[in-house]
Amino acid sequence: MSEMMKKYIEEAEKALLHTYNRYQIVLDRGEGVYLYDIDGKKYLDFVSGIAVFALGYNNKSYNDALKAQIDKLLHTSNYYYNVPAVEAAKKIKEASGMDRVFFTNSGAEAVEGALKAARKYAYLKDGRTDHEIIAMNHSFHGRTFGALSVTGNPHYREAFEPMIGNIRFANLNDFDSVLANVNDRTCAIIMETVQGEGGIHPVTEEFLKSVRKLCDEKDILLILDEIQCGMGRCGSMYAWQRYGVKPDIMTTAKALGCGVPVGAFLMTEKVGQNSLVAGDHGTTYGGNPFACAAVSKVLDLFKEDNIIENVNQVAPYLEQKLDELKDRYDFIVDRRGLGLMQGLVFDRPVAEVIGKALEKGLILINAGSDIIRFVPPLVISRENVDDMIRILDSCLESI
Repeated sequence: MSEMMKKYIEEAEKALLHTYNRYQIVLDRGEGVYLYDIDGKKYLDFVSGIAVFALGYNNKSYNDALKAQIDKLLHTSNYYYNVPAVEAAKKIKEASGMDRVFFTNSGAEAVEGALKAARKYAYLKDGRTDHEIIAMNHSFHGRTFGALSVTGNPHYREAFEPMIGNIRFANLNDFDSVLANVNDRTCAIIMETVQGEGGIHPVTEEFLKSVRKLCDEKDILLILDEIQCGMGRCGSMYAWQRYGVKPDIMTTAKALGCGVPVGAFLMTEKVGQNSLVAGDHGTTYGGNPFACAAVSKVLDLFKEDNIIENVNQVAPYLEQKLDELKDRYDFIVDRRGLGLMQGLVFDRPVAEVIGKALEKGLILINAGSDIIRFVPPLVISRENVDDMIRILDSCLESI
């Protein structure tokens, strides 16, 4: 490590609130599927900013669109219309099949809005304020109070109790556990279509269809969190589209802006006409021209560059190579995931492996202490998969 890098790390530790145990590198620039630190060392990136940089780094068309918007208008506020927001809304409606859009600054804010919409929908039906929401154990929806309240990991919540209240937890892919929590106050069921931080657990088709049927019968709203698993990562624009089960409300973020902080929650027309109205919800920055110019260009490039087609070509190869690693090492006990959202499950902590990989120029991330998560840019090739496997294999041999 150079003296310059040491200096930046020391200054960061003096100035930044220590809420992250950061890896000891200072990243400087990116190109395609590679990142470079300030010393010029090259890294193959299989994290993509935690499933954000779907298009890879330094995409010229994306950069040019943002530069052009900077020269026009960055912000106005939601008291006025702006063209990029209208264009972005039209394109995301087409991609998702949903009807109404609210742009936010982050995924957590999208979850907050989704929860408010669900409770307002129920309130307008019966005037009660004691409605309940069912969430899933091992889920992760964000760090703000509402999102944290439906995050199914007590460790994240316990220091910040009390949460928003009236939240019950069921188990993903266990329909009986959902039924056990349903009552006449249940207004919504929220889940990730593929659990990310909780261990890369995809929902089963049977479970999702059973929950959808239950929601239809009881006029309960189904909220699907697609913040990490959406935007093409699982082989369709949104993971729920693989199952043919449409939510009433969905959340999206991360790759929606491919680096620009932006999220959204979307809903059907029925929910849109019977939930939030003027004064119920708002945001200063959400939906501003700059963020929406990013969304609009990202959605264009997904089509122009055949991003989802590439996912469906490369993902089976990634699965095959990860399965071969699993078969080679007895301390790897499982491989699971959908598309380019994969996890290798170990019988021990994976921090050492991730650290060794970083030293050898491969960026990986965990999902829990015993799982290595693979969420690369969606533009990766089979050759990139081979390079990743070669480096990871050498790290595994050493332990």
